[in-house]
Amino acid sequence: MFYAPHQRDMQLLPHDPFKALIAPRPIGWISSKSRSGAVNLAPYSFFNAFSSAPPIIGFSSEQKKDSVAFIEETGEFTWSMATYELRQEMNLTGASLARGLSEFDHAGLETAASQLVGPPRVARSPAALECKVTQILRLKNLEGDETNNYLVLGQVVGVYIDEAFIQNGRFNTEQAAPIARCGYSDYAVANAMFSIIRPE
Repeated sequence: MFYAPHQRDMQLLPHDPFKALIAPRPIGWISSKSRSGAVNLAPYSFFNAFSSAPPIIGFSSEQKKDSVAFIEETGEFTWSMATYELRQEMNLTGASLARGLSEFDHAGLETAASQLVGPPRVARSPAALECKVTQILRLKNLEGDETNNYLVLGQVVGVYIDEAFIQNGRFNTEQAAPIARCGYSDYAVANAMFSIIRPE
């Protein structure tokens, strides 16, 4: 089958498969802090790494939520790895709370202070990245009109790794079991690895 997105057969596909096709997507578990000191923690499924030298990661927010607003104020954010062990807590941080209420508290999560930026990391997460913003872009459609989607890009200035997950000089991704977003309400867990040697 083939269709233009706005002409989807609603009888055959009542639920948009777009997010199920672009899957699995790593979760951007993003903490931010406002100038006044309010802390926000939210999971974003439109998240990934975009450069290794310098290391740049980014996430996209549909609507200008607290994360984007706080990051605009301070120019900093922290990413914490969402894992299978923390799946319920991650889900709880996606709740729509009133501004100023802490998602850390709502999900029963402890914070750990970052070293180089203001926003804290999730203390129980096996890895975290401290970032400073390089760009905030408002996405446009084909007509050149601005949408209500914001892409936040940040350069990694600090890396935290729980040493229990380092084996033979490598981070053990399988042991950490990060989770990723698929379509609808589905998630995947990265706990079965295989290797392919890249050709010369």
